[in-house]
Amino acid sequence: MLKTGEMHTASLRDGRTVFVNGERAGDVTTHAAYRNVVRSVAELFDFAAAPANQSLMTYETESGGRANRIWQLPESHADLLTRRRALEAWTARHGGFLGRAPDHVASCIAGMHMGLDVFEAFDPKRAAALADYYRYARDNDLYLTYVIINPQADRSRNAAEQKDPFLSAGLVDQDAGGITVRGAKMLATGGIMANEVFVTCIQPLQPGEERYALSFAIPINAKGVKLLSRKSYEQGSPSVFDNPLSSRFDENDAVIWFDDVKVPWDRVFVAGDLAMCQKQFHATPAHVYQNYQAMIRLSVKLRFLVGLARRITEINGIGNFPQVRETLGQLAAEAGMVDALVAAMEVRGAQRGRYFVPHRHTLYAAQTLTQQLYGKVLNTLRELAGGGMIMLPSSVQDFANPEIAGLIARTQQSPAAGAEEKVKFYKLAWDAVGSEFASRHAQYEMFYAGATFVTKGHSLRTYDWDAATALVDGMLAGYDLADELPPAADAA
Repeated sequence: MLKTGEMHTASLRDGRTVFVNGERAGDVTTHAAYRNVVRSVAELFDFAAAPANQSLMTYETESGGRANRIWQLPESHADLLTRRRALEAWTARHGGFLGRAPDHVASCIAGMHMGLDVFEAFDPKRAAALADYYRYARDNDLYLTYVIINPQADRSRNAAEQKDPFLSAGLVDQDAGGITVRGAKMLATGGIMANEVFVTCIQPLQPGEERYALSFAIPINAKGVKLLSRKSYEQGSPSVFDNPLSSRFDENDAVIWFDDVKVPWDRVFVAGDLAMCQKQFHATPAHVYQNYQAMIRLSVKLRFLVGLARRITEINGIGNFPQVRETLGQLAAEAGMVDALVAAMEVRGAQRGRYFVPHRHTLYAAQTLTQQLYGKVLNTLRELAGGGMIMLPSSVQDFANPEIAGLIARTQQSPAAGAEEKVKFYKLAWDAVGSEFASRHAQYEMFYAGATFVTKGHSLRTYDWDAATALVDGMLAGYDLADELPPAADAA
């Protein structure tokens, strides 16, 4: 079943418990903190469900129905490319600013399913639960988020050593019906407009932390699930003209508290096994597949930012300055590098049984480099814009006052745009680069894949070091000290 936007919006009126600004939010589809981003997500589902986009955005399942390509399990390089084009088209609808749109966690669950053999070796019942859940989420076109990080608390101690053993979500009890979970997880990015949440721990766990080695999925409106929303940038941005991104694409982030939540066994994939909690990501294609999606999203977002850069030079009339052309060339090279890395993940991909999986090390190389790149690109845009992004009318209401509007027309001059067009553009640029919303995105792009030492560690572990050192060994084997010295004289 392909959902329309109206269907998805209706699915969020389910009595979920979301707290913001000291009170329960109620209907998130109408609340001032979330209604516009709910509408933006609805537009994604409308785009995917549109008959004109059927070939681009959907594929035929084994049962003969059609599903969103976010759930597709590629069996060839061509399948991977076809799916990427769908993800790019979807991402273009939000410019890459919905970091956890429905295609991200769908990619995670799909990647786990591609490694179903790992679950079967662990526990056939858990494997069956995962396979059934994948089909359920796919066939109902669910929007999933995940919470896979424990609260920071005292970071010198592991989860089991915290003062409150249930600060981090852990196993309270289990019986024939399922498991009971208590505690917190973060960050439920997009959770307020998602249908369900996948809950697990991607951080390595140590002996003694078995109660935290959980993996399950639960509806957002399940009894005992409570979302603690961060500040809404959307609520502080009532005008789309003044804040075109934060007013529509603030996906929000939340801590989830599990208040003795009962999870039935058919929703449980791991319960108490430290090794399997890690294997679900790294022994299956899940970690690669979900972050491959993230790199597709980021490649689109960088194209958007580079487009802003070019438009800044046009608005300011500096496009022909040699140093500006050099800067644009550098930005183009950096955005092109990310596009090339995405293509390389695909070209260097390989079969894993039935499925075709992107190249692991190329992905981790891309993550390592782009964590360093994103902030650099933002700073470059700041340098190109100068004061243009700051000295803007206070709000759209200034245009309603004829006296102020006249002064805006005189002071917001540009060789390439009228005053209104220039203000409109720079409001967009500021929202992407300098607003509180933009600052959150800078932090998100730095850490969504883990801290930099984590991504560098993935790169270290997956690089073909033997091939590299073999080149060194081959070179060393081509000459010897004895070749440089004269023959030794006879001792006689």
